[in-house]
Amino acid sequence: MSEKRRQREEKIRCDACPVMCYIAEGRVGACDRYANEGGRIVRCDPVTILDRRLEAGGEIRPFLKAHWDGREVSGDEVFISGIGAGTTYPDYKPAPFIVSREIEGVDFVTVVTEAIYSYCGVKVKIDTDRHIGAEAAAVRAKGEVVGHVTTSEYGSRMLSLGGVEHLTGGSKAEGRATCETLLKLCNREAVELEVEGGSTLTVQAGAPPVIDGVREERMRVGCGSATIGMFASQWKGLVDEVVVVDDHITGVVSEHQAGKVLGWPDTGIRIKGHRSTPGRYFRVAEPGRGWGGTDITDPLTILGEWNPKKGARPGLTLLMVSTTGEEWGYYVLDEELRPQPAELPDSLRATVELIAENCEPALTSVLFTAGAGGSLRAGVTKNPVRLTRAVHEGRVRVTCGGAPAWVWPGGGITFMVDVLEMPERAFGHVPTPALVAPLEFTLPREDYRALGGHDEAVKSVAEILEKGGEYGGEFRAIPPRRAG
Repeated sequence: MSEKRRQREEKIRCDACPVMCYIAEGRVGACDRYANEGGRIVRCDPVTILDRRLEAGGEIRPFLKAHWDGREVSGDEVFISGIGAGTTYPDYKPAPFIVSREIEGVDFVTVVTEAIYSYCGVKVKIDTDRHIGAEAAAVRAKGEVVGHVTTSEYGSRMLSLGGVEHLTGGSKAEGRATCETLLKLCNREAVELEVEGGSTLTVQAGAPPVIDGVREERMRVGCGSATIGMFASQWKGLVDEVVVVDDHITGVVSEHQAGKVLGWPDTGIRIKGHRSTPGRYFRVAEPGRGWGGTDITDPLTILGEWNPKKGARPGLTLLMVSTTGEEWGYYVLDEELRPQPAELPDSLRATVELIAENCEPALTSVLFTAGAGGSLRAGVTKNPVRLTRAVHEGRVRVTCGGAPAWVWPGGGITFMVDVLEMPERAFGHVPTPALVAPLEFTLPREDYRALGGHDEAVKSVAEILEKGGEYGGEFRAIPPRRAG
């Protein structure tokens, strides 16, 4: 091998974190944060400082002095995020940035890092009453199991994706597919999923879900009983009976308490289903993609024989409607007390439109869920358990890319955050496979010292902007190509 070729392929070791990557010239390490440029380690991306005074939630990107006008940066409107900070995990040394800033006369410290999460996943909320699959059914991405359908919430289907069992506990293909799925969802990209025995889905944070190729437009206004409660007074005097079809609770206005309060007369209607309380029926049909999340396309199939002794009569009018107002039918009982389709009166059309008007747009929500434990806490304090206790006592504010995180009670620091509240593309990954996400701990500096924090590593915001971090701020490298 020629000397020239040997020099070209020479790698240098990065000691920014304990992965200790050997990086070739013009390439980046596993974290995408550090690169070999001209035989020295440089940062590819600067840490992100959020400035609420700038337009569009503006960002100051330090390590390039031209991006900073030299003005004072302090106060609560300026926030040092973990985005681009890199990591020291496992934290045998202080976190990449420990920054002090004055807020209303008090010296606060924000400890900034990008954590590596094997114990992480996402909770996906899909606004729809369509049946997407059985509870606990496996969810696949690119043929690999990446999670499962979990318990439904009001008007929404829920997925639980990721977790250490899928990231590192299965095959390499499963781990890669899980990591890619989580990364895309957290970075607000669209992902295609398939529920075993159920639907195909396209989900993206902040966008309407697409179920079996059909874009959802609205989530239900409520269950059938709730819909009766909201709109019974709108129907009074316009129609003799209303049935709101719903997979959870189908409502019947003449039997419902809302109807009784209004003096609604009996109609002799009979519903095929499990009667719960007056006017409320469970299991009128199987779950599906039809009316109100059931498997029916003809609502008359849930009706039994009408009882003339309890008010049924020829000419009685009936409105059947779904909980989104997307499906409806209007009928009149004939001489044999059988419902016959009829044209919907304009007065009733307005009530159907009122249901639709009260439905919220169907969206997909993605909550990143992770455990910030292990030695990560050692990058904050020399006594890690003190940090955990301070977080649970509310003395330390936990944020993820500047977005407020909700911390679960109990042991450890397990948190959730809405990815839409974070800056775009705040997430990365490492080949473990695992996700990389920003994390910040903020508290008064006096309390930080009491926790046994790394006070000697604290720098001011101005120092960070002027001098950068451990690898300096003389220039910012243009991100090289990744190997492979």
